[in-house]
Amino acid sequence: MKTPPTIIVLGAGRGTRYTGPRHKLAESLGAESVLKRTVSNALASGLPVLVVTTPAFAAEVADLVARRDIVVLGEADGLPLGGMGDSIAAGVAARPGAGGWLVMPADMPLARPTSMAAVAAALASHPLAYAQYRGRRGHPVGFGAELFSELVRLSGDEGARRILARYPGHAVELDDAGVLLDMDTEADLASLRAHVAAEDVASAVRR
Repeated sequence: MKTPPTIIVLGAGRGTRYTGPRHKLAESLGAESVLKRTVSNALASGLPVLVVTTPAFAAEVADLVARRDIVVLGEADGLPLGGMGDSIAAGVAARPGAGGWLVMPADMPLARPTSMAAVAAALASHPLAYAQYRGRRGHPVGFGAELFSELVRLSGDEGARRILARYPGHAVELDDAGVLLDMDTEADLASLRAHVAAEDVASAVRR
């Protein structure tokens, strides 16, 4: 049986654009924090999940995933080191035998589990695939196992842009605005909370 792709949840960034009272990943979104909701959605996809985060958040996700599925980057005081490229490389290096990797930023808590599974499925026939909503590219972005050597060499804040520019990506068109909705500002958080409240109302009506 073929090894499935692993979702790498990237939660080791500084979040410097966010000016709220705490780190953006610690903000509440419904009954969970932003970070926990993203990880919970990734787990609900049925795919293996690895969380790359800082010491400050390692304990928070430890009740969702096993310790072996957490890669901790940064100093003991919680300050992260490196950029997105470093986080991707660390996550991929921790799961070298995976059937590919889905990069999922931890500040995108509304992307649906089914969307992640759809991008993972596309890697069976494409070296690179990404979620798309109404023609706009979003996350997760999936990389086939053949890109391992390039992914583990990533560093800095550029992430995987050079790889994305080098290989033709396959767009997986989805009916899920959550693949575009990230959280960089307090206005973004308010928007995410409004989406969650609307979903809760819709769920209550269906019952």
